[in-house]
This record gives sequence, C-alpha cells and structure tokens, in this order.
Amino acid sequence: MGSLAELLATDERQALEFFFERLLDVSGPAVDPQELAYNASVLAHYSQVSTHADLEFATPTNLSAVFDHFVFDTTLVNDSLMMETAGAQCLVLAGFFEDQMRRRHNIRWYAALGASFFKRAAVQEPSVAKAQLLDTLARRFETWRQRHARLARELRDEPYLLPPPKPPSIM
Repeated sequence: MGSLAELLATDERQALEFFFERLLDVSGPAVDPQELAYNASVLAHYSQVSTHADLEFATPTNLSAVFDHFVFDTTLVNDSLMMETAGAQCLVLAGFFEDQMRRRHNIRWYAALGASFFKRAAVQEPSVAKAQLLDTLARRFETWRQRHARLARELRDEPYLLPPPKPPSIM
C-alpha cells in the first residue's frame, strides 16, 4: 500500500489524464486532439481550484458569478486572458454542471455568452496559434458544452452501475 497522500490526493497530471480519457470516450476518436486537450485542461483545472481560492481565479459557484464578474465589469472586455477565463468558466458551469445550473439559469443564453467570450479572446490574442484555437472553441462551444454535460452525467451514473455477475467457478 502506498502512502496516505497517494490515496487521498490527485495531482494536476492525474486530473488532466482523467478528464482527457473521459472526454475522449464521450467525443469519439475523430475529435481534434488540441481541442480535446484544452477542454480536458479546463476541467482538470477547475476540479482542483476552490471556490474560495485566493492565489488565482476561484471556481465560480454559479453562472450569476460569471455574469457579475465578466459582464458588469466592462474593463475586462479588452483582456484576452480574462475573456478566455470567462469562456472557460461558462463552459464548465453550463456544460459539466448543466443539470445543477439549469434550475436557475438559461443555459442557451450562457452558452452564447461563453462562445462570445472565447471569440473576444481570440480577436485580442497575440499568438496566432492560440487565437485560432480560441476561435475554434467559440464556434464549437455548444458541441463541447454538450460533451461536458454528457461526461458529468456518465460520471454521476457510474457508481450506480452494477458490475456484471462473475461466472460460477468450476471445481
């Protein structure tokens, strides 16, 4: 048996691998690897950041927090990193946490908002390669949002699946 820390902790790499494999399962083999890696990294990141983090952007508790922070504060609209962060937070909350957010928020509206955040980030991004990725994420936001939601449902249902019965042993 390994150390107690190994049993209780998941590092960044393990979280990334977990979400990469699971997103690949719900996306299929034809998925773009760069988009897959980006989306897995978003889920891995927000799975390890507290809603009360002080050193980096905290994971928002709901879509209203994203709206309050990124729509009301008009000083952030020209900041590529802030617009990317807003898009990623919309993706996680409207996608992975869709079932929880749907009770209070219009998921379609927030999906359109998230896509617009990625689009703004792409326009302002100095790196051509990253700008292209952000533009692609903006155009495929709904597809990825649905994949995040499907993954969440599968992970939520997984503990309830019964393992197949073991065949009787022959003695």
